[in-house]
Amino acid sequence: MKIYEYVITVGREDIDELEHVNNVRYVQWVQDAAEAHWNALATDEMKARYIWMVLSHQISYKGQAFEQDRIRIKTYVTHSEGVTSRRVVEMYQEPSNRLLVKAQTDWCLLGKESKRPARLTEALIELFQ
Repeated sequence: MKIYEYVITVGREDIDELEHVNNVRYVQWVQDAAEAHWNALATDEMKARYIWMVLSHQISYKGQAFEQDRIRIKTYVTHSEGVTSRRVVEMYQEPSNRLLVKAQTDWCLLGKESKRPARLTEALIELFQ
């Protein structure tokens, strides 16, 4: 499994009225991580042929993050079959390495032009293994 990681810094725009990161922002970061991983590994041909659509999110919030915190975002694909793929995104507070969020998302592969489900090819499955 190919793990993709990067670090972000929490900005003022990420903070809600409780003065911590808003849960909606975490959902956006889950989607951003999936997109970044896809863009880092997929070929131009794959990007031209396919897009991904979310089927479901399951998110567990384990801790809070605050303005100026550094968060390491880690993502990887755990299973791909048929037209679906399951991705995990974990977010850790730096430098303590404390888990803040763990998300599991089921994605459906679509043909970019048809917007219809497309079967994962062996090349697509191997891309993330």
